[in-house]
Amino acid sequence: MSKATLKLDDKELEFPIITGSEGEQAIDIGNLRSATGLITLDQGFVNTGSCESAITFIDGEKGILRYRGYRIEELAEKSSFLEVAYLLVRGELPTPAELEEFRHSITIHTMLHEDFRRFYGGFPKSAHPMAVVSAVTAALSTFYPDSLDPDDPLHVEICTKRLLAKLPTIAAYAFKHSIGQPFMYPDNRLGYAANFLRMMFATPCEEYLVDEVIAKALDLLLILHADHEQNCSTSTVRVVGSSRANLFASISSGVSALWGPLHGGANQAVIEMLQSMEKQGLSGKQFLDKVKDKQSGIRLMGFGHRVYKNFDPRAKIIKKTCTEVLQRLNKQTKLLDLAMELEEIALRDEYFVERKLYPNVDFYSGIIYQAIGIPVDMFTVIFAIGRLPGWIAHWTEMHEQGFRISRPRQVYTGATERTLVPLAQRG
Repeated sequence: MSKATLKLDDKELEFPIITGSEGEQAIDIGNLRSATGLITLDQGFVNTGSCESAITFIDGEKGILRYRGYRIEELAEKSSFLEVAYLLVRGELPTPAELEEFRHSITIHTMLHEDFRRFYGGFPKSAHPMAVVSAVTAALSTFYPDSLDPDDPLHVEICTKRLLAKLPTIAAYAFKHSIGQPFMYPDNRLGYAANFLRMMFATPCEEYLVDEVIAKALDLLLILHADHEQNCSTSTVRVVGSSRANLFASISSGVSALWGPLHGGANQAVIEMLQSMEKQGLSGKQFLDKVKDKQSGIRLMGFGHRVYKNFDPRAKIIKKTCTEVLQRLNKQTKLLDLAMELEEIALRDEYFVERKLYPNVDFYSGIIYQAIGIPVDMFTVIFAIGRLPGWIAHWTEMHEQGFRISRPRQVYTGATERTLVPLAQRG
């Protein structure tokens, strides 16, 4: 095994170098503090590996994303979301019989307990859907106390299926509550994405037919969001799970982490940026000139990524799907025209090329959601439905590997020891 040497004053210490299956290397500093009394400082954990994982591989320099070894481009073209969910959670692609059994076992759990109606009724109509979804997901642990033991494989299996089945229902009910429409029960004859669309947009008054092209586009978006290695929300699920919190509680924490505009809320920011451009009558060039002016405070949303320093492979797939959806709906949208103009100019502009700012997964996804009729504040909710299999896979992997409770260190920079002055003497 290779080793790294740290020279500290007159001492030299060796630390093992761990090599991953794709050649990534990491210095194992697990005994650094016990050996030296020192810790490392890495704000945002940008250079810190929190675990070893066999789920997702990303090469940000080359624009590569693979789930369990399979290229995202192949999975997007040839697989369904439930097939990808099976792959992430169980480690291998299913046979036709295994997929059918998996699909059936999820379908029979799509309904929510009727008492949840009163739970939803306690939220204001103006409540953000992500807050509602996080709260209801956590509340599942009160309705299903029979599957909370993280050390019982059967409990974990049941909890996994309940989450995959119920999260679309939870999300659709959050939307229906916000607009004052009656909840629509799941229709187990429909596929995963189609069922969600029906629960979102159908009413008891008339028949609602799900467009297959739209359902397929939504299924694709769920695949593209299904996992992305140790991002903010996935790391949150792992951290909460490391306390031995049950899977429902851990997933609820992931929903809350995803809510932030720097994470799952980024596609909403893209739509708001494009709408602002349209309102002001700005061309792509005029807007990008403002972005390059540091005094303007204007940011280009949907470009650049914490990991990818090349094209986000998911963005290429979404761009094609975006065009197909708009053609299917026979919609001309100024927002898409502006988005394509921004992309074309930015990819030729040295300012953005030098900074490796390429379109990411959020740049076109919001346009698709809007074309389908999904309101802006539901964008991140759909992201959560897609990311669910990845969260479950990481939580499960952590428990299977054995783990320690997450407990980062800090470098204290506050006041040194002080003497308390009695209240009456402080003046």
